[in-house]
Amino acid sequence: MIILPAIDIMHGKVVRLFKGQFDQITEYGSDPVEMARHWEALGAKYLHVVDLDGAETGERRNSAVIKRIAREIKIPIETGGGIRTRDVLDEYLDNGVSRVVLGTRVVEDRDFLGSVLKSWKDRIAVSLDCKEGFVAQRGWVETSTVKGIDLANDLAAMGLAYIIYTDIARDGALSGPNMDGLQEMLKLTGVKIIASGGIKDIADIKALLALNSPNLYGAITGRAIYEGKLDFQEALKLC
Repeated sequence: MIILPAIDIMHGKVVRLFKGQFDQITEYGSDPVEMARHWEALGAKYLHVVDLDGAETGERRNSAVIKRIAREIKIPIETGGGIRTRDVLDEYLDNGVSRVVLGTRVVEDRDFLGSVLKSWKDRIAVSLDCKEGFVAQRGWVETSTVKGIDLANDLAAMGLAYIIYTDIARDGALSGPNMDGLQEMLKLTGVKIIASGGIKDIADIKALLALNSPNLYGAITGRAIYEGKLDFQEALKLC
């Protein structure tokens, strides 16, 4: 299991939302590129970068800085937030981004995912952001009628390589991962699962590792490492 520091960008700054609420924002830095260099220097092997403006509105206000991160650091990054067209997806993957994270567009249009998997199979992830088991979309502002596990099974059947599973009620809340929901996702054979949301300390990292699942590819952490509740380098050593 790898640890992916989260760099969530809003209005050009590094922030975290509380439970996905855009009116509950904590700022952690004014320069996302410097923050990326910081985590790289501490030993990160991969970064999770999110355009929150894009996720909320579909407008790519932070694409330039995301492409700068991809160019200027040596480790790979994955990025998501408002990526709803093939042109945008191709632009990121052609400009140094290693993996693109899709969300809303996949909930609304499975054919779109099928078409991009033909070209970029191992460089596509889908973020399943769930509220009470149902998939949220458009920056978590809307909740669909689609059950997360049902969509996950559909995506697995399509040959998707990576799923990021987030329990929105836990994201940024330091309340621990949703282990039951995560274990349900881990039963999807052939799909690598990235756990996201709620990680608060080293005990949560140990609990994830204790699942001993070959499908558990990674864990994303944000607020816990920014506020020092999780020692990032200790987590790296443990993994």
